[in-house]
Amino acid sequence: MSDRNGIFAGDDPFILARSWLEEAVRTEPNDPNAIALATVDAEGLPDVRMVLLKEIEGQGETGAFVFFTNYESAKGTEIEATGVASFVMHWKSLRRQIRVRGRVTRTEAEVSDAYYKTRALQSRIGAWASAQSRPLESRAWLVAEAARQGYNHGMNPLRPPFWGGYRIVPSQIEFWADGAFRLHDRFVWKRAGEPTENQQVTETSRQKNQSLWTVTRLSP
Repeated sequence: MSDRNGIFAGDDPFILARSWLEEAVRTEPNDPNAIALATVDAEGLPDVRMVLLKEIEGQGETGAFVFFTNYESAKGTEIEATGVASFVMHWKSLRRQIRVRGRVTRTEAEVSDAYYKTRALQSRIGAWASAQSRPLESRAWLVAEAARQGYNHGMNPLRPPFWGGYRIVPSQIEFWADGAFRLHDRFVWKRAGEPTENQQVTETSRQKNQSLWTVTRLSP
């Protein structure tokens, strides 16, 4: 009989992830939605940086994790080349983390447009001004370029064509919680068809997710 209960209970990893994030919003002092996003460059060298997760979409087969960025940035070009990424979301206050690996696609244009409109005007102008990840002459040049783009685009700028959302559709999601004496609790959800570890599978997800996920307790 599985001992996956308490904070790990549930039949859908996206519902579980949302519940952990909602709890973190109440306890974490800064950026509870920050994730360390990892990609791989053309030489196979990993690259990682902090970005903000903006939505956990759907559930079951339609679930995904969404963030927004400059498509021409280092992470954008690496994602476009490989179509994969991973991230970890760690909450120091809760002593928990979530790890995700999966395929990445762009969100629909209307999704990117809708989110772009919710940003502060200065951030919308900043998206036009910054050639993200590329060499910059000076901060003074960037400030001047922001002023120029603000003048060009006015008070209601349209979304830049090189900026928008990415959707990570996970093949694997791991939930981790700190345990006494470093005997941590770890459960990994794997989408059907993905390779499994050598650890014993202690539970398969039930009801509508029965054929979609397997859940395995991992050693800490």
